[in-house]
Amino acid sequence: MTESQPLIVRRRFEPLLRKVLHLYFRFARGTTLGVRAVVLDGENRVFLVRHTYVSGWHLPGGGVEVGETVIEAIRRELLEEANIVLDGSPVLHGIFFNRRVSRRDHIAVYVVRQFCQTSLPAPNREIAECGFFAVGALPEGATQATRLRIREAVEGFAPPQDWS
Repeated sequence: MTESQPLIVRRRFEPLLRKVLHLYFRFARGTTLGVRAVVLDGENRVFLVRHTYVSGWHLPGGGVEVGETVIEAIRRELLEEANIVLDGSPVLHGIFFNRRVSRRDHIAVYVVRQFCQTSLPAPNREIAECGFFAVGALPEGATQATRLRIREAVEGFAPPQDWS
């Protein structure tokens, strides 16, 4: 098997995996709510992750668990995916309706500029790669929605209501 074959297999089953996960969340959570963070360092570079289970580069984040606030979720996800600890309060960028995924999915996006990261996390079962990237030189495969959220946050554009 070549290095590109697992990627091809993952992309082939990605739509099915997404549907199965959202079917589960439909029953586990009436409405799904996720969080993402536009984490910008002192050089205005943005932190991105590449997951093992979906293709592309994304803003770090994930689902808000039952009984958890969005701030608790963003803190947890940043620690799990990026080894990032917040030093200040994240700033809400926008809340987006993700109709591409389902009629029930919303994503709260925060901008994070005050944080501490002692080291990059090692690759694991969830995160294949991660790192900081210049806003003008994002990695190939950064998703359209990721690029849009970064541009909105950095250039001060008003966010739309849809995730896109």
